[in-house]
Amino acid sequence: MIEIGIDSFVGTSLDATGLPVGEEQRMQQLLEAAALADSVGLDVFGIGEHHRPDYIASSPAVVLAAIAAQTKNIRLTSAVTVLSSDDPVRVFQQFATLDLISQGRAEIIVGRGSFIESYPLFGFDLQHYDALFTEKLGLLLQLRDEIYVHWSGKYRAPLTGQGVFPRPVQKKLPIRLGVGGTPASFVRAGQLGLPLVVAIIGGPFAPFRPYVDLYREAWRNAGHPEDEISVGIHTIGYVGETTEEAAETLYPGYEVVFSRIGSERGWPGSPRRQFDSSRGPDGALMVGSPEDIATKILQVNKDLGGIDRVTIQIDGAMVGHENLLAAINRLGGGVRPYLALQEPST
Repeated sequence: MIEIGIDSFVGTSLDATGLPVGEEQRMQQLLEAAALADSVGLDVFGIGEHHRPDYIASSPAVVLAAIAAQTKNIRLTSAVTVLSSDDPVRVFQQFATLDLISQGRAEIIVGRGSFIESYPLFGFDLQHYDALFTEKLGLLLQLRDEIYVHWSGKYRAPLTGQGVFPRPVQKKLPIRLGVGGTPASFVRAGQLGLPLVVAIIGGPFAPFRPYVDLYREAWRNAGHPEDEISVGIHTIGYVGETTEEAAETLYPGYEVVFSRIGSERGWPGSPRRQFDSSRGPDGALMVGSPEDIATKILQVNKDLGGIDRVTIQIDGAMVGHENLLAAINRLGGGVRPYLALQEPST
């Protein structure tokens, strides 16, 4: 069964009258959304790390701990932990603590980050973007496997046998590797035997198949168990009652967000053209009715040669709290049952 979940970067939002929602209220709304996701049977809830004025989740483990206290079953993950600009020891301790609070529901998705604000904020040089991540990922994996660690590297003080506590409930704290469109990142995940999460926020899914195949090939060549290969995707979307209602609800906020990011990064073209193209049958946006979303999940499962998780970022485009809750209800009450009926049995 393909897992279905929600990702949130806890972006700034608007209320029903179009006025900004305060940060305190926004955080309470997030907790309500996570509790609902748990109650309707979704599999995973992710919080992504950002250090920008338009997002307030700079500390995913703290937010996830609050969610853990209000939920029972849903898995709790960092939609991304920007490991390059963090300390692997603290990351491990925070998520081990989260695992204790949640009674074994914590996991980490590590990445280099698509935004770069955390690097100067914490005193790291962007020239070392990949080297920082490579070294710190190696240490994080060692911390998972060993209590008393001997390690030395270039970007952190050495460890000379110190114990790292607490230890998580899960014997092997799940660590997934979040990737974009860089082939080397897919290969790295396969070589290390790490579950893969592919961020696909526009365009079609199908062009990512060669990269996913690189991951599988690297995995096999490294001798990891075939049955442990894991491919998940993260995308953007909204589940409405109808296809058009979903598009009309998501697009206004999508336009604001992607116009801002496009201006920062010099992206060509219009958000509307990108939106309409990506919400089509072959596009990456999960925008439509519950049947539309389930059908698209099955299509991406085919396009990528098999996936086991889909997480959708719904609240990043300022859809409003009530619309977010409605979409979560449709994911649990509409998409999941439809998917269960259509998905081939294993």
